[in-house]
Amino acid sequence: MSSSFSYPDFSNVVVLDNGGGLIKAGLGGERNPSTVLPNCLLRPISSKKWITPPPATTNPNSDPLDLTSAAVRRPLDRGYLINPDLQRDIWAHLFTTLLRVTPSHSSLLLTEPLFTLPSIQRATDEIVFEDFNFKSLYVADSPSLAHLYEASRSGPTGRLVSKAQCSLVVDCGFSFTHAAPVFQNFTLNYAVKRIDLGGKALTNYLKELVSYRAVNVMDETFLIDDVKENLCFVSLDVPRDLHIARKTGRDNLYRCTYVLPDGVTHTKGFVKDPEQAKRYLSVTHGDTPQLEANKKEMDQIEVTERSENRKREVDFSKNEFDLTNERFLVPEMLFRPADLGMNQAGLAECIVRAINACHPHLHPVLYESIILTGGCTLFPRFAERLERELRPLVADDYQVNITTQEDPILGVWRGGSLLASSPDFEAMCVTKAEYEELGSARCRRRFFH
Repeated sequence: MSSSFSYPDFSNVVVLDNGGGLIKAGLGGERNPSTVLPNCLLRPISSKKWITPPPATTNPNSDPLDLTSAAVRRPLDRGYLINPDLQRDIWAHLFTTLLRVTPSHSSLLLTEPLFTLPSIQRATDEIVFEDFNFKSLYVADSPSLAHLYEASRSGPTGRLVSKAQCSLVVDCGFSFTHAAPVFQNFTLNYAVKRIDLGGKALTNYLKELVSYRAVNVMDETFLIDDVKENLCFVSLDVPRDLHIARKTGRDNLYRCTYVLPDGVTHTKGFVKDPEQAKRYLSVTHGDTPQLEANKKEMDQIEVTERSENRKREVDFSKNEFDLTNERFLVPEMLFRPADLGMNQAGLAECIVRAINACHPHLHPVLYESIILTGGCTLFPRFAERLERELRPLVADDYQVNITTQEDPILGVWRGGSLLASSPDFEAMCVTKAEYEELGSARCRRRFFH
């Protein structure tokens, strides 16, 4: 266990990273959360009841739940709480069954998205204090916790972040992406830039591509999540990769097959040939074919590719489908939202705008301490592509250093665990008595959001 987590006496603090996709929950002072589970209720086609999905930490040898065509209800939409009753039900299961804590004897450290509306904050406070009777509450945002955890780590980035007390956290999660400068553990809200794209949008885009080209999977949220996480990667050269993806037969290094669940021998989909799926790694930057990288040629490649895919025959009896350029076109959304008709800047430009909104004295250290967190940053070659896009936009005398957290899904929770185990934590919280006396709005001022 890391030496950063050395305060076992504060185990009555529940740390809850309440993401739009996953809930990460556990006790302050621990290195890892006790449980990670989807933040939703689902109803499999074989059930008439809405159920809580099993934690991701469940024994992998147990029989997996058949989620084929399961309906999904989420309490958060675009990152913000829209259904407090549903969130209350999910938390009740979490606290009583999974964590087995007594809220009235515990404090709660809760993550909340940046720029949450006061009405949503009030609804959250009501759940925490009135429904669950937690004795105290501290609300934090994800970038500050990711920064805190990275500053506690050894290594060049950790030492720089700790010394400068400054970093640029790129949080690319389920609902959206934020480029957030953090200074002395406080997120500089006035400089935060946002892209309305995250893992959910990427999954939906992949659903559309597969449904158009192969087989209808528009109702298969969990299945396509698995496809995305196992097969998608970030392209370092889109014109080259589009050219490679158009080849037929064994020459196509990007073609791979995904097998759909049949409900009998297997209830989860899987990659048919994992070694075949890794062949893209053999394509290096020096393999770039002689293609003109102008917009006209790229458009022509796309038009040709689309017409060929319309002709592609699909054998529905095989219960499987092939993927080629979908594997890199889906993550490409984050770098080129405009290609999909979205009037938003790509990730590299978003980072530059966030840093330019800060004091010029902070610019060099922000570029040198970029921290990637959130599940979308797990796509292979994500950091390398981002650096390639960022370097031409940054002054030559600035260094660009991008670090992906050791576990981008748990990094924010670990920062919260570290904060919850500090001796000053209880003094930072709002107590139930203060909430009842002052109300939500006045209590919230303590968190500097």
